[in-house]
Formats: sequence, C-alpha cells, structure tokens
Amino acid sequence: MLLPGELVLDTNVVLDLFVFRDPGVQPLARAIECGAAVPLTSNACLDELGRVLAYPQFKLDAAARLQAFGAYRARARLFEAPAGNACVDLPLCSDADDQKFLELAWHARARCLVTRDKALLGLARAVAACGRFVVLHPAAYGRVPAAA
Repeated sequence: MLLPGELVLDTNVVLDLFVFRDPGVQPLARAIECGAAVPLTSNACLDELGRVLAYPQFKLDAAARLQAFGAYRARARLFEAPAGNACVDLPLCSDADDQKFLELAWHARARCLVTRDKALLGLARAVAACGRFVVLHPAAYGRVPAAA
C-alpha cells in the first residue's frame, strides 16, 4: 500500500521525479499524479531547487529548468511555517542545508519526508520517535502501510 497524504520531497527526489524520470520513484510519481500524495514545499525549498536545476552537471537549458520547476510547482502546495515557531523535539540534521526539509514536514504535519540523503535517512528513527512523520527512502515509499 502507498502512504497517502501530504509529504515533503527533498531536492534530489524532485530531480528524480521531474528531471530524470527515475523508474525507482514511479510508485511515488503515480501517487502524486492521481492526487493520493500531495507534495508540500516552501520558498526555501523552491529556492534550493532553482539553484540545483542550474548546476552545470545536469546540462539543462533554461527551457528544461523552467519545465521541471514548473511541473513540480504545479503539483506542490506551498507551506510556510509561522515565524518563530521552533521545533524543539525535532532532531538536528548534520547537514544544516537539509534541516529545512525536516522543519517543513514538522510544521506542515506531513505524513512523510521522502529522501535519498544519508544524513536525513540517518535521522529516521529519531524522527519517528517524535511521532509526527516518517523519513523514507523513495524505494520504501510504496511499501509502507497506509496506517503508518
């Protein structure tokens, strides 16, 4: 069963979905397309996506960058946490650049954070202990019971 509801995707998963069309994320892609899963994003996450899409190693021209960004943005719901709303129980990621994904999932009350990032995946148990959301690798997304 798929984990339905709102979720947060880190930038690499967004790239897998909307740039590389990675077969490994197809269960997630289908869930988003049919509306069973709704990606949540923030301005900080979108800013990072815009920067990453312009990395020279991806060899994306301006049209391809706009297409990928627009396709994601059309499916994602923008959420901004209220200023000064701390996540005291949320573990800190060893990579400060990734903390925004944890905080977005926390504040938005997402069901899960889908990531390939080792630092974020390393926090999966600690995050689960908080009881707010789960951290999943994309390959695990389609294997999580809906009651999780």
